[in-house]
Amino acid sequence: MFDIRPVETDYVRHRAAQFRDQVVRRLDGSLTEDEFRPLRLMNGVYLQLHAYMLRVAIPYGTIRPDQMRVLADLAQDYDKGYGHWTTRQNIQFNWPKLVEIPDMLDRLAEVGMHAIQTSGNTIRNVTTDAFAGAAADEVTDPRPYAELLRSWSTDHAEFQFLPRKFKIAISGGAKDRAIVASHDIGLRLIRRDGQTGFEVWVGGGLGRTPLLGQVIRDFLPEEELLPYIEAIIATYNLSGRRDNKYKARVKITVAERGLDVFRAETEEEFARRRQAFLGADREALAIFRDRFAAPAFRTAPVAGYEAQRQANPAFRSWTDTNVKAHKVDGYASAIVTFKA
Repeated sequence: MFDIRPVETDYVRHRAAQFRDQVVRRLDGSLTEDEFRPLRLMNGVYLQLHAYMLRVAIPYGTIRPDQMRVLADLAQDYDKGYGHWTTRQNIQFNWPKLVEIPDMLDRLAEVGMHAIQTSGNTIRNVTTDAFAGAAADEVTDPRPYAELLRSWSTDHAEFQFLPRKFKIAISGGAKDRAIVASHDIGLRLIRRDGQTGFEVWVGGGLGRTPLLGQVIRDFLPEEELLPYIEAIIATYNLSGRRDNKYKARVKITVAERGLDVFRAETEEEFARRRQAFLGADREALAIFRDRFAAPAFRTAPVAGYEAQRQANPAFRSWTDTNVKAHKVDGYASAIVTFKA
């Protein structure tokens, strides 16, 4: 049964304390590296050539100022003054000492952040459009759906040991800026006959065998989102290969077995699972929509903008590249680099 409660700070702190004890046992030799490996991966910790790496989750790329400050502090105190933003809208710290990582997790927990499911064969960070909630061409804001999927998938007991990692992306605009066809599951928000739903893609992915996904459902009503996604992943969990990690992704499962076979098994699984949700997911979606309510936009002066563009070629060039249309008249989304 899907629980509508989000990951709470107390739980994140509990996970950090649990990992602290595991690190102590690794350092005193009670745990071998082979025994420690699945435990650290569950907490986003990789062992690279020269150091450990911590990957911090930033769900669907949305972050608050206080969280940014903590990330900056972590980069300053435990890394080399910077972090690495990833394609899945997370951030990685590449030079922490293992003994320091529990302290990093404690500081993240203070602002509601963690590294759960940023590694391992599980459902990874759900990504969406960088302009989500603001894009002028948006069917509807995809972030409440991304939060629904994040809340549902975090520590989902059935999907902690999938054949391979699993990635989901949601696109809310007429233009697909989330690249849904390159994901294990891609979701495009669409409207049909006045109803909001999804075009569902499956079996995409990059890596050593890049494949474009295929449409498994051309229209999925929004109220059926979670049971259908759960049915896809359950089907993959049972039929995906575990004998070769390079052939374990769902894209290989779909390619080898055929989309029609995979679709039929998914639909059968969906029919069994949909009754178990009993509306809890729709109640959660309503709560998440409220959290993403638009702010009270003020009437902003726009006089002089075009004059400045014409008078300053450098400014005009920057706005041509970095300013995107906003759904609210008089506003725009601007892309600003973090680099000097």
